[in-house]
Amino acid sequence: MSSVESAKVAIITGASQGIGAGLVTAFRGAGYRVVGNALTIEATGEEDFLAIEGDIAQVETAERIVGQTLDRFGRIDTVVNNAGIYIGKPFTEYTSSEFAAIGAVNLAGFFHLTQHAIRPMLAQGAGHIVNVTTSLVDHAESDHPAALASLTKGGLAAVTRSLATEYASRGVRVNAVSLGVIRTPMHDAASYEGFEATSLLGRVGEISDVTDGVLYLDRATFVSGEILHIDGGRTVGH
Repeated sequence: MSSVESAKVAIITGASQGIGAGLVTAFRGAGYRVVGNALTIEATGEEDFLAIEGDIAQVETAERIVGQTLDRFGRIDTVVNNAGIYIGKPFTEYTSSEFAAIGAVNLAGFFHLTQHAIRPMLAQGAGHIVNVTTSLVDHAESDHPAALASLTKGGLAAVTRSLATEYASRGVRVNAVSLGVIRTPMHDAASYEGFEATSLLGRVGEISDVTDGVLYLDRATFVSGEILHIDGGRTVGH
């Protein structure tokens, strides 16, 4: 059996840009075969990467991701629920459509894909789910109201512990990374000004900080139910 055929398989949502694209690169660099999902994502034709377009909020997309992953690679070892919508504004200014959109991606997207992916993990007796949440859940800021992010991503933090408990005896680990402000190419560099003061380490995070944390959790086979804060100490204070 070749190294490619025996390699582990990771599914990453929101994989076309920013943190998601960084996770794709990091997992491939670690020897994984990777399945990347986004609304639009470019297929590379490479043996170790499968791109699957589709709205993660739709159950049909989750079914296609899991089905095509098993058809192509024969197994699922890790799922990183990275796709998410963030809209920060005063609570009374959110619209019904924003509420529906945030809930659809942040919660329904997690639910459908994780439910479908856990089944083959249970059949193989091993697997790992990583959920991406935010330090705003633990450390809300009056200057940056984001109630719907806290509502939905806080739910992911809670369900991380619940699923870790439910599936520990069957070989499936569930963890989360709780992110502070992370610098990505999609945002104007000026938009990060002032956020350094919210971190004990005096800087915003980089995509590599996130990928290092996720890969640590994936390799740390004695860790489950953990919420790993990658926020420069933001939840501790400043």
